[in-house]
Amino acid sequence: MPAPAASSDPPGTQPPRGDNRRFPRISHPAVVRGVRDIPDGSNASQFSAPILAPGDGRKVVPRSCNFSGESEQERNPASFSSSEICAFKIHGQEMPFEAVVLNKTSGEGRLRARSPIDCELQKEYTFIIQAYDCGSGPGGTNWKKSHKAVVHIQVKDVNEFSPAFKESMYKASVTEGKIYDSILQVEATDEDCSPQYSQICNYEIVTTDVPFAIDRNGNIRNTEKLSYDKQHQYDIMVTAFDCGQKHATEDVLVRVNVKPVCKPGWQDWNKRIEYRPGSGSIPLFPSIHLETCDGPVSSIHTTIELQTNYIGKGCDRETYSEKSLQKLCGASSGAIDLLPSPSTTTNWTAGLLMDSNDIIFKFDGKQGAKIPDGIVPKNLTDQFTITLWMKHGPSPGLRAEKETILCNSDKTEMNRHHYALYVHNCRLVFLLRKDFDQADTFRPAEFHWKLDQICDKEWHYYVVNVEFPVVTLYMDGTTYEPYLVTNDWPIHPSHIAMQLTVGACWQGGEVTKPRFAQYFHGSLASLTIRPGKIESQKVISCLQACKEGLDINSLESLGQGIKYHFNPSQSVLVMEGDDIKNINQALRKVSYINSRQFPTAGIRRLKVSSKVQCFGEDVCISIPDIDAYVMVFQANEPKITITGMDHFARPAAQFESERGVILLPDIRIVSTVTKMEHFVDFREHDRVNKQPVVEEMLHNLDFCDVLVIGAELDPEQECLELDSGELQGKHLDATNSTAGYSIYGVDSMFSYEQVLRQLRYRNWGTSDTSDRKFRVKCSELNGRYTSNEFNLEVSNELSLEVSSEFSLEVNILHSSNSNFMDHVNHMIVQPQFLQSVQHPEGSVSAVHSSVVPSVATMVIIICVSMLVLVITLGVFRLRTTRQHRATGHEGAKDSDMDWDDSALTITVNPMEKYEKPHKTEEESEEEDIDDEEEDTTSTESDDSEEDEEEEEVIVQRGDKQNSTRQEQLEWDDSALPY
Repeated sequence: MPAPAASSDPPGTQPPRGDNRRFPRISHPAVVRGVRDIPDGSNASQFSAPILAPGDGRKVVPRSCNFSGESEQERNPASFSSSEICAFKIHGQEMPFEAVVLNKTSGEGRLRARSPIDCELQKEYTFIIQAYDCGSGPGGTNWKKSHKAVVHIQVKDVNEFSPAFKESMYKASVTEGKIYDSILQVEATDEDCSPQYSQICNYEIVTTDVPFAIDRNGNIRNTEKLSYDKQHQYDIMVTAFDCGQKHATEDVLVRVNVKPVCKPGWQDWNKRIEYRPGSGSIPLFPSIHLETCDGPVSSIHTTIELQTNYIGKGCDRETYSEKSLQKLCGASSGAIDLLPSPSTTTNWTAGLLMDSNDIIFKFDGKQGAKIPDGIVPKNLTDQFTITLWMKHGPSPGLRAEKETILCNSDKTEMNRHHYALYVHNCRLVFLLRKDFDQADTFRPAEFHWKLDQICDKEWHYYVVNVEFPVVTLYMDGTTYEPYLVTNDWPIHPSHIAMQLTVGACWQGGEVTKPRFAQYFHGSLASLTIRPGKIESQKVISCLQACKEGLDINSLESLGQGIKYHFNPSQSVLVMEGDDIKNINQALRKVSYINSRQFPTAGIRRLKVSSKVQCFGEDVCISIPDIDAYVMVFQANEPKITITGMDHFARPAAQFESERGVILLPDIRIVSTVTKMEHFVDFREHDRVNKQPVVEEMLHNLDFCDVLVIGAELDPEQECLELDSGELQGKHLDATNSTAGYSIYGVDSMFSYEQVLRQLRYRNWGTSDTSDRKFRVKCSELNGRYTSNEFNLEVSNELSLEVSSEFSLEVNILHSSNSNFMDHVNHMIVQPQFLQSVQHPEGSVSAVHSSVVPSVATMVIIICVSMLVLVITLGVFRLRTTRQHRATGHEGAKDSDMDWDDSALTITVNPMEKYEKPHKTEEESEEEDIDDEEEDTTSTESDDSEEDEEEEEVIVQRGDKQNSTRQEQLEWDDSALPY
């Protein structure tokens, strides 16, 4: 029988009034209690619960009082007649349960699920159930229902879900050297509905051998102190378990970053900065920033120092000679170098300890140098200048002696110091004693300066400007007045010679044997004295200027509120600001620059020191110093090549003329460097190779010498000359002597070419002088880079004629020294006799000199041809004459006029007989030729001797026609020269 509808009672279920039948009652332990557990996910076939509604008329007393809706009749039950139970009805909205009758008589039924039960959707159900009998009357009408019973069902959970973590990855950062109670917490969830299966009961670290642990709440801690140097980062895998011991399907990654202990200081800078010559300005710290560990910083004071005191004379300066530097800086002429490089003319420094690269002389307290007489004037005027580089440390001993830099004292008999510059107890003292003929009153004589730099073992540039009685000292471009001036009487006049010395003072009197005294301990360089003139502040600054230093790339881009200051040599930069971001930006723009084309290779140390102030405190944190260095690489060494015509001849009249002969009309100076470049070779599997590439470069020269090879020039009859106007507008000067001509000064190679092309050689005694040979050699950086030795031979045509014995010598142009260098663009090299249009001066004279040898060669060929023709005609005439004479001898024989010549020996010299006609014809031919065509070569003389031998053979053949005469006439050729 189908169950009644849940929405309404079956028709006729209400019993009629006065009906004494008993109503059905529901009776089952489970149902009576009103609570029933069913498995999660159960359906109709899986879940069922028994119910009972007896209809036998027995009195049934409920075991529980949880029924609702009972009527009075139900509270006072009466016996009723037996009936069957036909249906159960569930009251509730869309309950996933149904009740079915199993036994109508006993009223047994079962409650079951109509669809799957999900605990995660609903954990429990509560509804009302009623039982219905089968009714009475035809067709089973007049239903009767039981009281309402409350049913409470709890869904029992099944562990069907695994734990899942809330995050796909966990990250944390820790500081090294600390033990943390909890670094971070991981958290997992479970979708099961019951507390047993939905709660996470445990976490576990899957990764082994890691210094971490995790508790049941997911808190991760470290089990030992972590070290940033040992490991920067840890990656560990973690899983979770619910209370049913079901673990997570996917483990979670936990990444722990180890940070070093926060130490205030500069971060992200490189200790080594590389600098290649020609790079210009390069930033020193392009990514630097300051770490303050969240300190309340109010201001930052930073000092950047470039330490170059061990490079050359304190920094990378030009290493030209002192004369060249003074010329370059526009100093007054007339400076006398007292410490030049040793040479044949400046040999007084040969015995001193010297660093040849920078012309630095080291004095160890045992050496001194005597300046030859005549180098410096005996008595200086009231105006003169002394300049020098000095490196000096503290003097040894408690009472140090005077250490003489420069001293002019009596050579013999007495020990008077006329003027001197010395160091005493870290004080610089200049002594100047006037003679009585210059002053006769008590005058200033000693000038003292007390400076810390005198004994700091660093290089400093000193200039002593004397405008008597005022003496001013410049040290590194800064003016210092003497702190003490002492007066003295003038020196009495005498005829004692004076001795000028460097590094010690000459003691010529008051001792048993004259000797040096008051030795200097330290290093000196570029010691000069300029009589009659003093230097300006501008020239002094130029002479001591460094070619390397610190720089700021862009002053406009510095942050607001940044203050900065450079020292004069730009080796120290001070920056100050109140904003960390602006300070970082400003420091990133600090750069190193070296303007030298060939800088001194090596290390330049850098030091950055900082002070940080916090709000309300003087110094809050300490910033460690930065110690870095700049590595300057070696520049590519240039190869300086001198080319030109190395042998020429000119008529004697040109040598004897007022202007003489241009010595180097087509000289050219070229400098090249060899670089290694990479290229891709497609034929060999794209292998990268290195190939040398020669590039032409432009740089300055500091001197070129034209030296005489062999005997020196005789000033009575020859000299080298150069117009003074050729040096105007250039940083060049020149000296002339019988040994050659020297041009010096820092200027371009083109300027040197222009001057050398105007150098002239005069010789007004060509008859007494043989060929002259010269050698040209140029230098850059005071001999650091030198050119090839270009040799030149000059001849006059008269000497060529005499020395070659009537042989003509053809001018030979340069061959060995004129190998033009290859160019990078592989363009065709110009002929040696032609000059580039880029060098207009000297090109015309060079072309003219190259044409003269060609004209002379043509003239010589014509002369030789005419001479051969004359000789041929002479031989023909000689043969004809011989034949006529032979015919005359035959006629005399026929007339019986025979000579008795049995005892007669006839000696005939045909050369003597026919020499005069031959000579006459040759002289007549030579009269028609110019003076320039009179010379004959040795080869032509040999041809004349061969022609004379042919004449003798012809004569002998003519006499053989008469065999009788041949027997009677015999040649006595013992006296013939051939």
